[in-house]
Amino acid sequence: MNPNMNAMMAVEPLYIALSSIKTLRANVGIAFDGLGSGVRSDHGDDGKEAKFLLELQDLLTVVNNNLRDVEQNINNLQPPHNPFSLGNSGYLSHEYAQDRQALYNQLVHSYKWTDKLHDYCNLAHAQLSQNSLTRSYTYTASVKRRRIPTSPHNVQPQAVDKVITQIDRILPEMSVSITRPFASNVVLHVSVGRVLRAIIAFKGLLIEWIIVKGFMETLDLWTESRFKVFRKVTENANAAVMRFYMPTMPDVSVKNFLTWLHSFNTLFSDICKGCGLHLRNAMPPTWREFRTLEPYHEECKP
Repeated sequence: MNPNMNAMMAVEPLYIALSSIKTLRANVGIAFDGLGSGVRSDHGDDGKEAKFLLELQDLLTVVNNNLRDVEQNINNLQPPHNPFSLGNSGYLSHEYAQDRQALYNQLVHSYKWTDKLHDYCNLAHAQLSQNSLTRSYTYTASVKRRRIPTSPHNVQPQAVDKVITQIDRILPEMSVSITRPFASNVVLHVSVGRVLRAIIAFKGLLIEWIIVKGFMETLDLWTESRFKVFRKVTENANAAVMRFYMPTMPDVSVKNFLTWLHSFNTLFSDICKGCGLHLRNAMPPTWREFRTLEPYHEECKP
């Protein structure tokens, strides 16, 4: 028989086992997605809980069958008769010291880790080269001397208070209290309805840091919320700070950000504009589109 045919016949059970594992992972994802979505509107009004349980039972039955197929296909695999070609690293097996015999596995792990790090660095470089995320404002040199405009982090406290007070008046269901625990820089305590509270640290009119927590949690600048939903809102809020940053109009950037934060007043009642569901993976829509303030789940955002 052709040696190539023998090799293909030997590898075919491995392909079948890998395909069954892939099918199992896909169906497990579908089952968890259905469980996280909960009772949907297409279940109707009569007996919707029973319909949801039957649908979940069918999904778990499919997962159980896939798991049985994976176990059967793995049992059909045979260990290789000949050792793998390890190249020069094969000489590591000649080491007699007990603490060095596992060096080959550690070496393979380090190679994989280095390859992933290299790929992630390339992706990060490609993204950062397309987006300017710097907070510095570069002034074009000219022959004539010009007066350098005031930087957003070097603003008088009276001007900061005036901007924040004007913004507070135009945003209903949001209360803002101004404190200065660190010299002249402002720390805002913001309450959005009875949904969430946030603490925002400023340097002049430049937002330096923000922490979002539940309404009944204690506010501070050093600890995250114990709830996953507010940790995700905190992550999105810090991204929004960079999105709304305008060095020439810092008051407008603060106004746009607080307006964006005010849209979370309906965090637990909004329906995702992408999928039309309240919950996805047991999470409400924690993303707000920057222009329209429409709610989206993390998986559905445009």
